[in-house]
Amino acid sequence: MTTAPEHNPTLHELTLMDRLAQYAPVLLIPILMVIGLAAIQSPSSWLTLTVSGLAMGMMIFIMASGLTLVFGLMDVINFGHGAFVSVGAFIGISILLALGTMTGAPSIFLNVLAVLIAIVGAMIGAGLLGWAFERVIVKPVYGAHLKQILVTMGGMIVVEQLILVVWGPDEIFINRPEALKGAYIFLGAAVEKYRLLAVVLGLVIFAGMRWVLRHTKIGLIVRAGVENGEMVRALGYPLRLVFISIFIAGSALAGLGGVMWGLYQEVITAHMGGSLMVLVFIVVIIGGLGSVEGCFIGALLVGLLQNYVGFLDPKLALVSNIGLMVLILMWRPQGMVPVVRAK
Repeated sequence: MTTAPEHNPTLHELTLMDRLAQYAPVLLIPILMVIGLAAIQSPSSWLTLTVSGLAMGMMIFIMASGLTLVFGLMDVINFGHGAFVSVGAFIGISILLALGTMTGAPSIFLNVLAVLIAIVGAMIGAGLLGWAFERVIVKPVYGAHLKQILVTMGGMIVVEQLILVVWGPDEIFINRPEALKGAYIFLGAAVEKYRLLAVVLGLVIFAGMRWVLRHTKIGLIVRAGVENGEMVRALGYPLRLVFISIFIAGSALAGLGGVMWGLYQEVITAHMGGSLMVLVFIVVIIGGLGSVEGCFIGALLVGLLQNYVGFLDPKLALVSNIGLMVLILMWRPQGMVPVVRAK
């Protein structure tokens, strides 16, 4: 006599646990916001800091997204990524200074048009530099991580010195366009117009990248190349051309981030890209190498934490993000949203 098999709830339980694990990184953002509100205890100050943190996170994401794709697809550790940030900032801000009549006009249309022209110019300049950087510096050291670190860092130093030659050693200060000055008062909190613009722009870029990666053929090739590049080559796709295109696109995004960060700080220096690379690498590492979604979540966590801790105790702000990275890696050593690679 046969007996009916006992009901085994393990499959359902694992599925539920997998779903919870999948959304756990996203839940960290509202959890951090709640902790920040409890610690700050002032809703108006908390709202101002939250918008500032989100804006900061979006700009870091723009700069870091290209780097994480380059590593995920090309297996290249590019310590020279900050050079594209600096070059993009200087090109974009130079264009804005040249368009002073547009940025100073009391017209939202002219102000936004000037910023868009500066962004396009910065992305083109940083993209061209990225193409040359890949051809001259990165190409000879594919597959050699230690050499990649050394030569790309050396390349960034050379680019920084060239910036000093072209634009001079002094800091360049910039006033935001008239339409982006000032702040909105919302629930007693001052929310800067420019930071709202940065949040919206970051969301648009993230949505665009996610759509391209998940709903287009080139995105399919990129995701497949990240997981199993040898199979993509075997199927006859020009993965090498995709490599170069991703490197150029990542460099252009870094240039865009440089312009946004320059307007955020209202000052640019030749070494600003190198200084930002600490935050960029923290975001890439905790997000998961090669993961755009993880990079986005990590950037928001870094931006929020930096602003909350900086308000509560400025001395701890310098080490707060390193502590965040340690905690995330203890929880998920491969990052919050790791890319699954074929073995």
